[in-house]
Amino acid sequence: MANKMNALRAGTLTAGTVALLTLSSPAFAVTPDDGDDPGPGLSVLETLGIYVGLPILLFLVIAGLVMVGDKPRKQ
Repeated sequence: MANKMNALRAGTLTAGTVALLTLSSPAFAVTPDDGDDPGPGLSVLETLGIYVGLPILLFLVIAGLVMVGDKPRKQ
């Protein structure tokens, strides 16, 4: 009985995942719409700066602010 329930649960999860992936796939994304005006692409350095450098910098700034705010105060 437990094996049937596990199989049913796994099948439901798989079917749900496939359905969500199918619905979220970009349909007709290759064909540009009227009025699309894509800008110039990003260079490798710009991409790394935006998606790697900025998050690391923000993490360090937030961590620094937390450490400064948590510093014990002298009485």
